[in-house]
Amino acid sequence: MADTEVPGVASPAHPLLVDDAASAWMGIDVLDIGPGTARISMLLRPQMVNGFGIGHGGMVFAFADTAFALACNPEGGGPAREREHITVAAGADVTFLAPARAGDRLTASADHRAGNGRSGVYDVEVRSERPDGTAAVVALFRGRSRTIPNPARTPSGASIESRP
Repeated sequence: MADTEVPGVASPAHPLLVDDAASAWMGIDVLDIGPGTARISMLLRPQMVNGFGIGHGGMVFAFADTAFALACNPEGGGPAREREHITVAAGADVTFLAPARAGDRLTASADHRAGNGRSGVYDVEVRSERPDGTAAVVALFRGRSRTIPNPARTPSGASIESRP
């Protein structure tokens, strides 16, 4: 199997994931979506570990970032490329608390914490469940969001900052 193929990945469960090749490659499953919340899961595969044999921080970050993106964007509205406005990351921080290993099932739970106008703050907890049944909090992620006009829909040469 090529590294780009992921066994058992179904059609995206959220319109935002329609064109999201990274989340498809990661094998992310959407477990639950609600206003300002999202819960996702994925199996940490051998291709996702670093030279120390633990989950690559970039993989854990990308996984948490996907939960954040899903919590920030309403389920309706079609694929991201078709939306008039999108909510994106203005910044994010992650604190790694425990290692994850290949074979662990990761779950990320994202929740809206605060917002004002076009800005918001979301917290994401990433947990791992090992094949032996033990579990741990792997990382805590805090994302700062900003709602902007969709660059895919902005006429060429127009500044997205000049639009409401």
